[in-house]
Amino acid sequence: MVNDQVSGQLPLAFGHVAAHGEGDFLVGEGNALAHGRIMAFPQWSDPLTLVLGPAKSGKSHLARIFADRSGAAFAGVDALERLAREGGQTPLVIEDVDRAGYNEAGLFHLLNQAMRDNRAVLMTARDEVAQWPFSTDDVRSRARRATVFSVAMSDDMQLSQMFVKLFGDRQIAVDPKIIGYLVARMERSTEEAVILAELMDRLALAKGTAITRSIAADALDRRRIARGHAHQDDDQDEANDE
Repeated sequence: MVNDQVSGQLPLAFGHVAAHGEGDFLVGEGNALAHGRIMAFPQWSDPLTLVLGPAKSGKSHLARIFADRSGAAFAGVDALERLAREGGQTPLVIEDVDRAGYNEAGLFHLLNQAMRDNRAVLMTARDEVAQWPFSTDDVRSRARRATVFSVAMSDDMQLSQMFVKLFGDRQIAVDPKIIGYLVARMERSTEEAVILAELMDRLALAKGTAITRSIAADALDRRRIARGHAHQDDDQDEANDE
């Protein structure tokens, strides 16, 4: 969510639902291999798959596509021990393995059961396996057996397509020239694209206008200020730690 100090108490934009269907996924150079893995199910040569990528990079969208194609269940944080005991071959999705607070023993037993019984499991995470916050290396040693794919925005065209989708989810038509203006000047990340789309929607709503180039410029300026404040806070925290 955009910092209210920077956004100036903009109105909230309600009512949009992100489209997470199979046909809504934007395939590009940076995610084609991961997408291909999902689409290849059930012809997997091994049961464990790990998709790595930053926030808002499409990991959850791929997980939803996998669930729709395979009938997979989304494993809850406290359900891993039970799922391991119950066994079976129903595919599973375990999202945000590195930050959702999963029980370490439960995850260890579930990955063992999946490998033993050839149960398809799709995991998602932001960080490499070596950086996962577990107290022992047991889970990491099992996760390293997964086939790993990375997802990222690879080029201007894919980032532009992401803006088209983000605005389309909000049922907003935006001039392609404005999208080109954004892509050329923004911090290049999928998370930043999501923040900018939300911010421009709120700015346009506050002014009662369509999204214009001036609104895009305003949003970019606000994001530069917000990032500057965040960097100052980080610098101050580091100074306090010294």
